[in-house]
Amino acid sequence: MKIRKIAELLQADVLCCDERLDEEVYAACGSDMMSDVLAYVKNQAILLTGLVNAQVIRTAMMMDMHCVVFVRSKQPSPEMVSLARENGIVVMRTDFRMYEACGTLYSNRLGCEGGAHD
Repeated sequence: MKIRKIAELLQADVLCCDERLDEEVYAACGSDMMSDVLAYVKNQAILLTGLVNAQVIRTAMMMDMHCVVFVRSKQPSPEMVSLARENGIVVMRTDFRMYEACGTLYSNRLGCEGGAHD
């Protein structure tokens, strides 16, 4: 699925790296615990979270994620968006709750792997 389609499905605002919206992604992870993301997630491309701190972007960098979606209307700081931009990570925000966002992506056939979304 293209990141552009994810933004559409989640009615998300794209905050940076909109030039990468046509990239294909194949899986997603939803978690507010970055330790779980680091411990259990493999081959993920999209991270959905309600946690708003720079560690989220650093975790996405370490896990080679292409996109971070902040749920529940969370607003990342300008510093977080800048760090993501420097590393080519698309950042979006949506009003959807985590459950709704993950369910929407899953029901539209975006795959899930790992254990952080369980």
